Amino acid sequence: MLKVVKFGGSSLASGENFAKVKNIINADKSRAVVVVSAPGKRFSGDTKVTDLLYILHAHIKYNAPFDDVFEKVAERYKEIAASCSLKQDIDSELNTIKANLNKKTSVDYIVSRGEYLNAKLMAEYLGFTFVDSADWLIFDYNGKVNFDNSYENLAAIVAKNKKIVVPGFYGSMPDGSVKTFSRGGSDITGAIAAAAIDADMYENWTDVSGIMAVDPRIVANPRPIEKVTFAELRELSYMGAEVLHEETVFPVRSKNIPLYIKNTNDMTAPGTLVMESFDETEAEKKSHFITGISGKKHYSIITIAKNRMNEELGYIRKTLEVFEKLGISIEHIPSSIDSFSIIVASADIEPHLHELITRINEKVAPDSIKIANDISLIAIVGRKLASNIGISGKIFTALGNNDINIRVIEQGADELNIIVGVDDKDYSKTIKVLYNLSEVEE
Repeated sequence: MLKVVKFGGSSLASGENFAKVKNIINADKSRAVVVVSAPGKRFSGDTKVTDLLYILHAHIKYNAPFDDVFEKVAERYKEIAASCSLKQDIDSELNTIKANLNKKTSVDYIVSRGEYLNAKLMAEYLGFTFVDSADWLIFDYNGKVNFDNSYENLAAIVAKNKKIVVPGFYGSMPDGSVKTFSRGGSDITGAIAAAAIDADMYENWTDVSGIMAVDPRIVANPRPIEKVTFAELRELSYMGAEVLHEETVFPVRSKNIPLYIKNTNDMTAPGTLVMESFDETEAEKKSHFITGISGKKHYSIITIAKNRMNEELGYIRKTLEVFEKLGISIEHIPSSIDSFSIIVASADIEPHLHELITRINEKVAPDSIKIANDISLIAIVGRKLASNIGISGKIFTALGNNDINIRVIEQGADELNIIVGVDDKDYSKTIKVLYNLSEVEE
């Protein structure tokens, strides 16, 4: 068994948290590759180191004094080093970084130092070998990861050094300069590392006990999802669930490596296991037919009607070309014989609304165009939806009994999700009703 484990910023915010991480690593000898983020918030009102580094870059860019900001960053690492009784010459590392700071210093280099320094400290604390991600994770000149080269590089390193710590969030360009991912990039680093060494599992440790079935800001203390497929995770994430960075899934899914989301503060909690598929008992197939619920607000529904539309070849395609030429992304297209609706984010059509309507009229001459704004889309996601009879009827009944008007309903071809459109004002209420329905049906 070989595991890659990634720890988020909240799991590495202090020396006390470093101790929790060490206990987790020591509890399982197969946890051989450790990926770390920069220190996160220690308490409410605290500032993440990465945010401090972005502020530092802004001060340098605009010729503002930056010593105070740099010292705040430095103090975070000095505190961790002292708390963990580390011998690392952190002052020397900090002095080297400070000496490299000037107006030409890239923001990527500056913000990457958060992970770099934390990995240095963690490597000494665990007794593992530090490996700079700039030495193995390679980007091409187009800014995309060169997976083949990166995989080969890390596999060779792990073959020589069985236990390593690597910084998340960044790699290097072909010219050696530092290149970062977007926010959340340490998750991606961990996934790439897992794929590179064909790990048996990728563990992602954070400050929550897995993925919740619904937004805890809407439903208090929702149940965690113990098992979810990659396809379900993709649906939930696309519809607004704050789970993992989207690019995290690709490397591990392509190699069928299980992804396990765990809680650093409660290592005994079940967490969430993500796999391509699961062999489930009959009882498991019948329980919690809804895996999770997520949604987004502020959509518009553009309904286009024309008598005998079905007899006019290419009618929908011609209409969609109008949206394409205006650069408007389309979410869903529910249809009937003589009409169809195009659902888009309201913010995407607002700047083009007049031109959009004009072009549609010119292109396809509809009998009518109606626009409904302030619409929310809510996805009910579950791999068990297809095997449970009457789910749509139960959803309609539950929403109707709670005076929620369904403006749109659509089911995916793979029967993995059902999407309902409701008025924005009913967004939270709808999610609560659907969540309660899934719990009653368990």
